[in-house]
Amino acid sequence: MGPDVATLPSQDRVTPRRRRLATTCFLLLSSMALWRVVVRSLRRVEVVGGSMAPTFLAGDRLLVLARPFGPPPWPGVGSVVAVPDPRDAGRILIKRVASVDRQAGLLEVRGDDPAASTDSRAFGPVPRASVVGRVVYRYAPAGRTGPGPWPKGYDRR
Repeated sequence: MGPDVATLPSQDRVTPRRRRLATTCFLLLSSMALWRVVVRSLRRVEVVGGSMAPTFLAGDRLLVLARPFGPPPWPGVGSVVAVPDPRDAGRILIKRVASVDRQAGLLEVRGDDPAASTDSRAFGPVPRASVVGRVVYRYAPAGRTGPGPWPKGYDRR
């Protein structure tokens, strides 16, 4: 070999073992980051009252999907959403979107059972930015589990 031919020292070469280790570390870190986003995006809620009967009954346990990096997109009329109770911010209400006013940024939410529901008829429309998320899955009780969306009056008994 002549003086103008360069060779890499053996310790600078990437071995297949190092490449596998680097790939494994990358996949592990990516999975952990994805898991964190998913965990931040899901919230568990238990139905307490009868305002959403017959769609949801007291004791139903629901998964609410939120966007971890900002407000959720505009829910459509008929979507079931979780919103904070305007009278008690620590309480979450599960209601169906009855109307949407995009200009004012407001949603009118109502329960499926008007006689048992405290909703926008009592406290007015809620700001879209306050929506916690959209109900996507009922995970308990057994026999009533399943994904949404649920049309008004849906009962899976």
